[in-house]
Amino acid sequence: MSKPEILRQSIRIRFNLMLATGETIYALSSGGLPAGVAVVRISGNRAFHAAESLAGAVPMPRQAALKTIRTRNGLIIDRALVLTFPGPASFTGEDCVEIHVHGGKAVVNALLDELSSFENFRLAEHGEFSRRALENGKMDLVEVEGLADLISAETEMQRRLAMEHAAGGLSDLYNRWADRLTRARALIEAELDFADEDDVPGSVSDMVWADMKQLHRELSDHLAGADLGEIIRDGLKVVIAGPPNAGKSSLMNALAKREVAIVTDIAGTTRDVLHVDLNIEGYAVKLYDTAGLRETNEIVEREGIRRALRTVADADLVLSLAEIGEEPQRTFPGFAGKVLTVGTKSDIHPGAHDGYDVLISAVDDAGLIELHELLRQDLQARSGVLSLALPSRLRHRTLLTDSLSAVAAALAFEDRGLDIRAEYLRQAATSLGRITGRVDVEDLLDVIFSEFCIGK
Repeated sequence: MSKPEILRQSIRIRFNLMLATGETIYALSSGGLPAGVAVVRISGNRAFHAAESLAGAVPMPRQAALKTIRTRNGLIIDRALVLTFPGPASFTGEDCVEIHVHGGKAVVNALLDELSSFENFRLAEHGEFSRRALENGKMDLVEVEGLADLISAETEMQRRLAMEHAAGGLSDLYNRWADRLTRARALIEAELDFADEDDVPGSVSDMVWADMKQLHRELSDHLAGADLGEIIRDGLKVVIAGPPNAGKSSLMNALAKREVAIVTDIAGTTRDVLHVDLNIEGYAVKLYDTAGLRETNEIVEREGIRRALRTVADADLVLSLAEIGEEPQRTFPGFAGKVLTVGTKSDIHPGAHDGYDVLISAVDDAGLIELHELLRQDLQARSGVLSLALPSRLRHRTLLTDSLSAVAAALAFEDRGLDIRAEYLRQAATSLGRITGRVDVEDLLDVIFSEFCIGK
C-alpha cells in the first residue's frame, strides 16, 4: 500500500472513530472578528446539553430566544440569541445549536474556551460541518462543492453557478442519468435471464439502445458546456501580448484602474507575467500582462518571453497589441483560440486605421469603452445557455468524459454480447456516481473539504 493510500485510510479511520465516539464539534461560523455579530455553531449528540448548561432552558426548535450566556461557574459571557435545530432536520443531520453573540474577540474567545471544557467537545476542522452533512446524507458531493464555491464567489455569475450546484440542480441531472443507466442494465439482464418468458419481450433491447443513444447526445451536449462552467467558476483568462513598448502594461493599468505594472519607455521593462482580476458584467476575468515578444539574447528577458508564450497557450482570449501602423501578431504558438487585435497609442496616431479590431489610447482612455464592450460580447457569446447546470471542475469533466466513452462503447459494439454491453453501461453509471459521491470517493474528500474555512 502506497504512502498516500495509507494516509487516506488513516484519515478515514479517524473520522469514522470521531462519529462512533460521538464527538461534538464547535467553531466560529461567521466572518472575521471584530464584527457586529458572531455566530458560534455546535453540532453533535451533546449540543443541546451544552446549550442548556450555557443558557438554561433551550428554545423551541428553529425559534430564536434571547438568553444570558454563562460559564459553569456562573460568570456572564454575553447576552445572545440561541437557536436549536434537532437532527436529522439540521444542516449536519445531527443536533445543532447556533449562538449569536456580539462579535468582539474577547466575547467569542470566552465562549469557545467554555465549550472546550465540555467532555468530548473539540474545535471543528476545516469543512467538518459540511463533511458531517455529507456523511449523514444531507448533501451530496456536487452540492458540497457548490457550497464551497458559493462561499468564495466574487461575481454574480459565480454566485449563480454555485447556487445551481449547491441547490442540487446538477445532482438531480446526474442522478436521473444514472437511474436511466440502471434501468437499461436491468432490462438487458432481464432479457438475458428470461429470454424464453412471455412477459419479457425480445425487442426490449431496441428500446434500451434508443434511450442510450439519446443519453449519449445529452451527455455530449452537457460536456460542451464544461468550458463555460470552468470559465464562470475560475474566470476568463485574457492575456495581453505583443512586442515591447506596444502599450501592454499601460492597458493593464487602464483596465485595472490602478498601477499594477511598471510603465517606462525602456523596451523589455516587463519581465514576468502580471495578473489582475476584473469583474465584467458579472463574469470573473483574469487579465495577464506579459513580456514583450521579440528575438533577444538577454537571459532574463528570454525567460520572460518563454513564460509569456506559455501563458498565451493557456489563454481563453488573447489581446494582441501593436502600435498603430505596425502589423499585429495574429497567431501564437500553441494557441488556437480567439485573438482580438488592438491598435495602441491612438493619441499620437490620429485618423482612421484599418486592420485592428479596436483602437485605444491608455493616455486619454480612448477606445477603452469599445474594448470593454468587445470583452462583454465575447463573454455573452460563450454563455449562450439558459441553464447553469454546467460542469465546473476538471473532476466533473473527467468523469463525464469517462461516462460518455462507456456509453459510446456500449452503443458501438453491437457484435458483442449483451452482457459485455451491459458492463459498459455499468461503468458509465459508476462514473456518474463518482461525481455525486454515490460511489466510493473517499480519496477525494480530504481535498474537497480543505477548500472550506473552519466553521463551515
